[in-house]
Amino acid sequence: MNPAPMPSKPSRLRRRTATLLAASTIALSVALAGCASATPAASSPSSSASSTTTDMSSSETTTAETDTTASSETTDAATTAETIASTTSAADAFIATLTVEQHETLLYAYDDDTKTTSWSNFPVTFVERAGLNLADLTEEQRQAALTVLESLLSDEAYATVVGIMGGDQYLLENSSSTESSLGQYYIAFFGDPSDTSAWEVQFGGHHLGINATLDGSTDEVTFAPTHLGVQPAVYTDADGNTVQPFDGIYTDAFAFFDSLTAEQQATLTSGDVSMCAPGDTCDFSTGSGLTGADLTDEQKQLLLALISNWAGMADEQSTATALTEIEATLDDTVIAWSGETSYDMTTGDGISFSISGPNVYIALQAQQGSAGADVDGVSTSGWGHVHTIYRDPTNDYAGSVTQQAGSGMGGGPGGAPGE
Repeated sequence: MNPAPMPSKPSRLRRRTATLLAASTIALSVALAGCASATPAASSPSSSASSTTTDMSSSETTTAETDTTASSETTDAATTAETIASTTSAADAFIATLTVEQHETLLYAYDDDTKTTSWSNFPVTFVERAGLNLADLTEEQRQAALTVLESLLSDEAYATVVGIMGGDQYLLENSSSTESSLGQYYIAFFGDPSDTSAWEVQFGGHHLGINATLDGSTDEVTFAPTHLGVQPAVYTDADGNTVQPFDGIYTDAFAFFDSLTAEQQATLTSGDVSMCAPGDTCDFSTGSGLTGADLTDEQKQLLLALISNWAGMADEQSTATALTEIEATLDDTVIAWSGETSYDMTTGDGISFSISGPNVYIALQAQQGSAGADVDGVSTSGWGHVHTIYRDPTNDYAGSVTQQAGSGMGGGPGGAPGE
């Protein structure tokens, strides 16, 4: 199962839209039920869209009409206020479906430091997550929980997230991993949902840990810290659709790399790639590499486009706000890269890079090993097994708490079964 060469921008956008359509079925049915035999959740509002399926070995693409149903009538918000209002409304609707006991399990104080130790890049059997396991919810409750996520995220970010979840479910059903928690996801709220004060949505499981703070008093939505991972990078869903959750990230990464001169690339690849794992208290050292001051204006915009895959997961206004803050100190930001220099998953062992500056820390690392999650004919290491972390050295958790050192397995490049 080999990917096609890096697509052009229009093709990439079509494929990422198609990924949302294909992966939604997985996220709404099997992946969130926590086991391969789970009853699929009901589908959502019908929409007809053009779904692109890619033959990853021949680089040919075919287009077919696909009908999908979504969990709600949500559409991409344009402003921060719209995101906060719609997510708060969805959270209230979700709470209304819960029992008193479930509500107590879901809700934490806004400044409870549990939020810093209850997300990880390890399976939930190794690091306990906060909140409710979606596998324990009714179909109605799971749909309501997903609507919170869908209201919070842009269509593109939601496509990436459900693709990640679908990959974990794929491993559960097809790999040699004995990790039974694959496909299980938890949701927790820190603070009461509100469109006038601060609260946080924490959502994740294996290869996923979103910490989104919504503050109506300051009109801000932030995602630091957040973990996005993928294994495998390319898989086929139950309907035969090819899903590639990190295609957008890889495409943006190589658009930036390819914009550099040979001299800039040499400086970039001679730098030190770092990793600050979930559960770690980090010093955010920049190390050596290519600095933002070394870039042209066009190259800076390509770097910001790459950063937006993590910092810009909600609406356009929130993304613009986050990127403006990051851009202000971009000259002091250091970028380092190791591994392959072209987007071709048929060669080499993938890429690793870090972006470290006063207002942003992002690390992406190819995991050199499947950690027991082997699938015949599918790459589940290197290109096919990737962990990333996004943090804000000045504003993790919107400044509400300080990162606590995780006990036991707090994260790191890999090693846990099925990780």
